[in-house]
Order: sequence, then C-alpha cells, then structure tokens
Amino acid sequence: MSVEIRVPQLPESVADATLVAWRKQPGQSVSRDENLADLETDKVVLEVPAPISGVLREIKVQTGTAVRSGDLLAVIDDGAVATATATATASTSTSASTKAAAATAPKANPAARRVIEESRLDAGAIAGSAPGGRITKNDALQAAQAAIPAGGAAAAAAAAAPKPAAAKAPPPPSPSPPAPVRTGRVDQRVPMTRLRARIAERLVQAQSTQALLTTFNEVDLTAVQDMRARYKDGFEKKHGVKLGFMSFFVKASVEALKRFPVVNASVENNDIIYHEYFDIGVAVSTERGLLVPVLRDCDAMSFADIEKGIAGFAARARAGSITLEDLTGGTFSITNGGIFGSLLSTPIVNVPQSAILGMHKIQERPVAVNGAVAVRPMMYLAVTYDHRIVDGREAVQFLVAVKDCLEDPGRLLLGV
Repeated sequence: MSVEIRVPQLPESVADATLVAWRKQPGQSVSRDENLADLETDKVVLEVPAPISGVLREIKVQTGTAVRSGDLLAVIDDGAVATATATATASTSTSASTKAAAATAPKANPAARRVIEESRLDAGAIAGSAPGGRITKNDALQAAQAAIPAGGAAAAAAAAAPKPAAAKAPPPPSPSPPAPVRTGRVDQRVPMTRLRARIAERLVQAQSTQALLTTFNEVDLTAVQDMRARYKDGFEKKHGVKLGFMSFFVKASVEALKRFPVVNASVENNDIIYHEYFDIGVAVSTERGLLVPVLRDCDAMSFADIEKGIAGFAARARAGSITLEDLTGGTFSITNGGIFGSLLSTPIVNVPQSAILGMHKIQERPVAVNGAVAVRPMMYLAVTYDHRIVDGREAVQFLVAVKDCLEDPGRLLLGV
C-alpha cells in the first residue's frame, strides 16, 4: 500500500515554506518518524517525519520549491524493502549518469577553446567560472599553468631557450616576458534564504516605523567576575550548567524594567501597551542568521533557570530544531556582540518591542576609582529605544539601573 507524504500544517502566521533539502532519495528505506525533508519558513526550519516504515517510491516536489500546508511531497510504499536489485539499479543508473556527465564537455568560449587545444588540455577537467559553468580564457590559462609540473617549468624554459649560435652569427632577439595571467573576476548571485529575507524585512521595518535612538554607558564588571570565580564550580556541580554572564544581565534588566515600565512596553496604533510580565528575548547567532528565542517570566526564574534556558535555546537554534513558539512574543531583548569582539554598537529594536540592550566585549581599561587609577574589566552598554514612547531621561535612567545592579550584584538579591 502506498502512503502519501504531505506538507504538515504550518503555523498560523506562516503562509508557505520552501523545501530546502531531501534527506532520503527514491528507492531508499525509511523508518517511522525518520526525517524525510526540511522545510524552511521565514522563522524556523520544520522537519517532515515519515508516518510509516517502508521505501520512498517517488518525490513529487524538488528542492527550492515553495509549498503550502497539505501539498503532496512524496509517496512511500508501506512495508516495502529496498532490494539489492533496486540498489544495484540505482548504482548503475548513478554510474551511467556520471559517465554521461563526464563525456559531455562543458562549454567554452572561442579564446578558451584555442588555449585548450594548443595546451592539449582535457576540457572536462576544467571548472568553468562563468555562468552556467562556461569556461573562460582565464580558466583555461590557469589550467594550463597547473598542468606544468614544478620541475617541468624550468625544463620547458630551458628547452625553449635558443641554442648558442656561431661566432659570426648575430645574437637572437631576447624573448619578451610572458604576460601576467589575471585571476577570474566572478560574480556569484545567490538568492536570500527565507530566514535572511525575513530578518532584512524586520530590520527595515524597525528603522522605518520607529524613532530609534541609542544611549551608552559603561559598567565595571569586577564584582560579577569575582562572584563567578567564587561560585562557578559549585554552581555547575549543583545545577549542571555553567554560570555565565547572561543571567546577570537578564536579572539586571528585569530589575531595571520594573522601575521603568515604559521600556518594557510596545506601541499599537495610538495606544501604549504596558506589559506586566517580563519575557526577554536573547539573540542567538546561527549559520542561518540571527534568532531571538524568548525566556518567559524572567522575574520568576533563578540564575540556574536562565542559564539552562539560554543553553537549550542555543543548542536547538544551531541544530535547526527551535520551534516557532520559542521565537514568538517577547517584551524586551538582549544581544551580545562582545562574543565576536565588538567593542561598541547600536543594536536595532526587535519590533514590536520598544527597546533592546546591547552587551559588548569585556576589556581591561584604566579607570578612576576613589581618586586613584585602577585597571578594571569594563564593558560598554548600549540601549536602543523607540523615542516615540521612551524619553531620553527614562532610557538613561534605565541603563544606569542596569549598571548599578551589575556593579553591586547584591542588589539583585535584595531588590534595591
């Protein structure tokens, strides 16, 4: 019996998805719940699991195609087994197609063909850099140079050098130096992934719909570093997760947001929505782009809960298994460019939120402490905010509150 594989029900806010990869090919055995294909939306990558065990008989949709909920993707034969004959046939077909591809020489322009013929090169072994794999003259010249062995170049030059002439014969003209070979100047056009296109859309939306302004301050992280050094081993042994910096910044942000609720608010038409909860998004960088999963009710979370949540988000985001629910909502965000070495930046608000805190690289600098110069681990902080509802006074005081909590972490425990 044949079973149809269809696109699963997409999230309500997602109209369609792009089929980015098939994990199985026709004729291969599949197991129940094994991932058959990856569907990329503008937020997450969804897997298409096999509902039964069997053999993938036919693929209906090729990679790169946009699909909607319920579209037919493939057909599986229930209970079938990939036979040795089928495997051999597939292998023979693959071998035949490979030979056919090798026998078909790539296209080359006239100048390139002349170089190939004069140098007695195999056109099939030359990778063309022009669109469609066409071989250019530079490609052929580089292949010709690469075909001469290291010692052969000197031998070829010696063979090509003129032999001594008779005493009365005029000297032969000196050969002109060979023209330098320029490397190919190639443009590669690659379409944006759905996630990258969505990120671009959101960034432009923030810039065009909000009155963004950024204010800066710096924080001395001596106290935080000392506390981490004292308790990191016991913390990891008890909770099974490392004590990082982000939990301190999340806790400090929650305390500051309680004092200045408008920084935790958002704008909807002509209304200001004050959120009486603290769902903080933590930016995570992946190969596919920047994702901002959300920690819910951070005011009720412990340091260990925050660190475990962030570690779980990072692992799932980089594995491509993060869910749409993990990325929705959020009343405030934190991004850490310091892990890449950024010393200072102006982060962009994650709409519809009204503010975002930017962390940066910790760098030892000389600072004045009680009238004396001391070297301290310093970090520049930045908060970008929507000036439509957040005044400069509130933004600056918010950032000072974050600074105070980090420079004296005991405030986080006492709530002062």
